[in-house]
Amino acid sequence: MTIKYKVAVVGCGSMAHTWIDYARKHPDTEIVALVDIQLNAAQAMAQKYELTCLTCTDIAEALQQTEANLIFDITIPASHHAISTTAMQTGCDVFGEKPLAQTMEECNDIVRISELTGRTHSVMQNRRFDPRIRSLRKLIETGTIGKPGYVGADFFLGPHFGGFRDLMDSPLLLDMAIHTFDQARMILKADPVSVYCQEFSPAGSWYAGNAAAICIFEMSDGSIFCYRGSWCAEGVPTSWEGDWRITGERGTALWDGHSFPYAEVIAAGDQTGKFTCDYTRVEGETLELVNTFHHGCLDEMFAALEEQRLAETDCKDNRFSMAMVFAALESARTATKVNIADFISA
Repeated sequence: MTIKYKVAVVGCGSMAHTWIDYARKHPDTEIVALVDIQLNAAQAMAQKYELTCLTCTDIAEALQQTEANLIFDITIPASHHAISTTAMQTGCDVFGEKPLAQTMEECNDIVRISELTGRTHSVMQNRRFDPRIRSLRKLIETGTIGKPGYVGADFFLGPHFGGFRDLMDSPLLLDMAIHTFDQARMILKADPVSVYCQEFSPAGSWYAGNAAAICIFEMSDGSIFCYRGSWCAEGVPTSWEGDWRITGERGTALWDGHSFPYAEVIAAGDQTGKFTCDYTRVEGETLELVNTFHHGCLDEMFAALEEQRLAETDCKDNRFSMAMVFAALESARTATKVNIADFISA
């Protein structure tokens, strides 16, 4: 069998197991290198999966000694820019864990290198590949509630991680909010225009930095997206997917992040003169995906390569979600409304 995709896996931490497990089952795919700054981590991964591939500590060595044409970047955010740009400049496509990069400047540079080299870079936004949020998007795009005017997402949890998150300046916005921001763009099929954000540290917080935020985004379709979140909220937790309300011209769609969504829309018939209209409940379609979350996103990434198109989470698209994060941080820092176009390089 001809091997079409020769994969170098860069970063052999716990998340790499999901990626390697997928690659081993994907047709026409071979893992040709495992790379980690700690050689024993790469060697242990090779032993676990019975891989007879190169193990090394440097991506340049892997690219020189193998015929890798696809890189899995599963390293820490601080390494994403260097690994991605090195790989694309050497002729490889890249699939990477979120975030796209650690700074907006690096995000824009990855897009620049992708366009310059003609190589693609796709980002792991696994929450897009949840059948329930796909169902919510379908309720909106089929016009069930009419044109959306407001999207609200509440995210209130109290995880006691320990470790680096407890020490971050902005743990919620930098580490988690990207998922919800990206989901909002996906649901609306719209991009951010501006944001006003207030970041704060609530009473009882165990984080060194601000673990709560309220963000108001103006979107390109004219709607408003309001994000309210906290990572130090004890009691009555929302889902990790958030608790969503979308209001439109004809009704409202709800998703609690657990079950499938539904909408209530103005009922058929004459509603003239009524103080409040009668409503009809519309259930969101129970969609099924062949694979979900990480494996679903990887399905899309490989399909895009096969079909010679950009993946749904290509870097050119994903940087708009990243811009929402960095613009929100700038707004919180300056206490001003921030234009997101200022964060996107032409």
